[in-house]
Formats: sequence, C-alpha cells, structure tokens
Amino acid sequence: IYGSGLARDGPGLLLRDIERGDDPDVRRAIAVIRRAAPDVLVLTGFDYDYDLRALGALARALRANGLIYPERFALQPNSGIATGLDLDRDGRLGTARDAQGYGRFAGQGGLAILSRYRVDRNATRDFSRMLWRDFPGAKMPLWPEGLADARADAVQRLSSVAHWDVVLAPDGAAPIHLLIWHATTPAFDGPQDRNGKRNADENRFWLAYLDGKLAVSPPRARFALLGDANLDPERGDGARSVIARLLNDPRLQDPAPRGRPPGAAAPSTVTANWPGPPEGPGPMRVEYVLPSRDLEVLGSGVVWPSEEDAASGRRAAHGLVWVDVRR
Repeated sequence: IYGSGLARDGPGLLLRDIERGDDPDVRRAIAVIRRAAPDVLVLTGFDYDYDLRALGALARALRANGLIYPERFALQPNSGIATGLDLDRDGRLGTARDAQGYGRFAGQGGLAILSRYRVDRNATRDFSRMLWRDFPGAKMPLWPEGLADARADAVQRLSSVAHWDVVLAPDGAAPIHLLIWHATTPAFDGPQDRNGKRNADENRFWLAYLDGKLAVSPPRARFALLGDANLDPERGDGARSVIARLLNDPRLQDPAPRGRPPGAAAPSTVTANWPGPPEGPGPMRVEYVLPSRDLEVLGSGVVWPSEEDAASGRRAAHGLVWVDVRR
C-alpha cells in the first residue's frame, strides 16, 4: 500500500499532471513503485474519476517503466461527496468539511488498485455507504451547536474515504480478499472529537466484519488488511488501543515492515515522514499490511523515495509498504 500524495485541488488536474510527465510528485511515485515492483498495488490519496482515466494514465506511465498492470480498479469514494448539510456550522454549504469525507470535489484523494491479477468484481463488496449510526457500537459525536443531531446522523456515512472487500482471483490459486480502507485523521476537530471518534470506528470496522457483527459473512481464509489507518500504535492523536487490537488480533499477523526514511539514521517501521512539532506530528506508522494467519509471509519492507525526490514533492513523503506472501 502506498500513500501516493497524488491528490490534486481540482478534478482533472491529476490526469493532466500524469500525462505531462514532468510533475515531481508523479515522478517520485513512479520511482518508488518501480523500485518495489509489487504484483498488487493499493494507492491512497489518488483522485477518482468515473472512467478511471487518471488511473489508466498512471498504468501507462508505469508500463513505460517496465511494470505492467492489466487490472485497474476503483470505486467512487466518499471524499468530496456532498451531504447537503453545513456539518461544520461555518455558515456555508458545500465546503470540503461538509462532505461525507473531506474533499474539495467528489473523488478527491480516493483509493485505487493496480494489479497483475484479476479482480472478481462480482464477489467484491463496497461498505462505503454504511451510515455511521448503523455501525455496531458506533461512537457518534455530538454535532456542533445549531445542527440537529438526528438530521446529521441520518446522512453521515462511516467511511471518510472507503471500506472495500476486494477479491483477487490469481490463476491457479485460491482467491484472496483484500480488506482496504483509508481512515480520517483523528485530529483537526473541536471538543466533539468528531474526527477522533470516526477514526476509531473506521479502524474498528474490520474487527466487526471479521467477528461476524455485520449483515454479511466475512472471509474465513486467505485475506489481508491493507490501509491507511491514520493511527500510530505508540504516538500521536487518536485511540491508539484500536490499532493495537488490530495488530494483536490472532487472525492476523503483523510483519512489521521496516525501511529507512529519507534523512533517518536507521531503519524503522515508520511509513509517513511528517515534520516534527510544531509543524507536524513527526514520523509515524500509519499504513498497514496485515495478512491472515493462513498466508505464509516471505518478506516485508518499506520503500522510500530518494532524499532528492522526497524534497522535490509538494506533500509529506510516505513510504510504500510491501509484504510478500506465498500464493
């Protein structure tokens, strides 16, 4: 999984930047992906468009660099989808903070998959439309003064971006379920702790799914969680106990991938190399690949951009987290 940093401030801009071929963020992303050369690549922070034109352009750019991904998959994320309510009570409708998930336009900063293996679209499940209030044990916040809680609860979805169960069907091997998500940041909110509570429930979703607490049956074998939890088990804001529960769940294994972030003295499990306080929270582990216990892990790691590429980009650098499993 890779926090690509390719989200743009308007629709169509990502396609433009990929096709131009000179954007530093795009060059950095291609260099990192080329070094990792994964069979299946999950991208976060990648703008969605209905025809997947930006994803197709990236696939063509990677093909020119020797990586062939015949399968391209993405669904409409919640980021940027209008709720019709002034959720942040700033007196304006249709702003980024009024959307189902933070976004200046519908699809900004979505999820996408490039794969060498076929995606079984008929078996794939999209949970992104689940209302937050319908999630078992939901920890709903009080909404800002002047906003009717019942009205907000009736429209607010749990997923700030998406929750997918994507089924891969490799030739000659049993299917494998990829449980994919990108949770909101647990910071940048007020006393209601809306973001913190939502982040916790978004990350608890997979525990509820695997425990059979939802209306559909979970996979029992050959699955892996891949996501940006926006939550570190040891530092930063948020309910760290939630990610600790995932990391210690007996159905999962944590390979604890390690790499050396640009400028770091030693390898670590850090996946997001933000500046330290007061500008940012500092280096953190927020992206995870957690295979089920029945998958044999052969290796793992974090591939980082070069120091030159990391310095040239416009956004905080993320590493590409990879885990190699035996089919």
